[in-house]
Amino acid sequence: MLSRVASSIYWLNRYIERAENYARFIEVNLNMTLDLPRGTTEQWEPLVFTTGDHESFAGRYGKPTKETVIQFLLADPANPNSILSCLVAARENARSVREVISSDMWEQVNRFYLMVRDALSNGWSRQSLHTFLTEVKANSHLFLGITDATMSHGEGWHFARLGRLLERADKTSRILDVKYFMLLPTVDEVGTPFDIIQWSALLKSASALEMYYKRFGRIAPDDVTAFLILDSTFPRAIRYCLIKSEDSLHAISGAEHGAYQNHAEKRLGRLRAELDFGDLEDCLTGGLHEFLDRFQGQINFIGDAIYETFFAPRPIHNHSTIVGAEAQ
Repeated sequence: MLSRVASSIYWLNRYIERAENYARFIEVNLNMTLDLPRGTTEQWEPLVFTTGDHESFAGRYGKPTKETVIQFLLADPANPNSILSCLVAARENARSVREVISSDMWEQVNRFYLMVRDALSNGWSRQSLHTFLTEVKANSHLFLGITDATMSHGEGWHFARLGRLLERADKTSRILDVKYFMLLPTVDEVGTPFDIIQWSALLKSASALEMYYKRFGRIAPDDVTAFLILDSTFPRAIRYCLIKSEDSLHAISGAEHGAYQNHAEKRLGRLRAELDFGDLEDCLTGGLHEFLDRFQGQINFIGDAIYETFFAPRPIHNHSTIVGAEAQ
């Protein structure tokens, strides 16, 4: 597969997943504000920290408010990570590989983009915003289902899954980091009803609430943290995402599990092994924020290694020049 094609499929899926996660972040914060005690200040700044765009936001908008944060994350064309920008980029990547993906995939990406563009051009109210965010998640799920059902599960499909799950692992870590590091500034609030509301909201943002209750029965911060980091069967848990990402990376390279042929496999395998043989105590030693911050850096390093291994341009040597040089 051409590196250009592989890169477009990879980023097409990362952008779709990113748009869905941003919709989740905003929706759960909207829902959480309905449950807050009267007089409690709504907290929107953590959402900007969740995406890693707080410096860009501060430079353009200043102090975060509900309106400015939602505008920045939903519809700001100058923000490369807004939902609108993600769909623009996803559509362009899909357009460039129309000969490789199925027509159903292309049509769904195009419908998704048009829905987002048209909905945001009409502005938003609280009710219309809830509807819009629900449609973003539904369209992302539909694209995933169409991809699995209509695309051969070969190299292209594995690049798609690799991009989607690395993006998902990164965003799960970010929402957990923000909750743990920012939303409870004092220890006095730990264990209060307000605390439980926020942990429940975090689980809802990952569509994890029901699966968590089946496993643990009640909300406890350590259990929520362990579930979202270390569970190997829940599709939005970090460890699950790494397991399936590594499966796809080995399927692409042909390397056996337990071995590696490139830096991407080495880095991803090392990170997965850290979670496979670790426990919650390992994550909390030194601080959960520090663990998650380091994890996000490792995900970025893995992304860099994937680019260098599969997508980076390679110099083309002139065969006649090489032969001539050897003759000398």
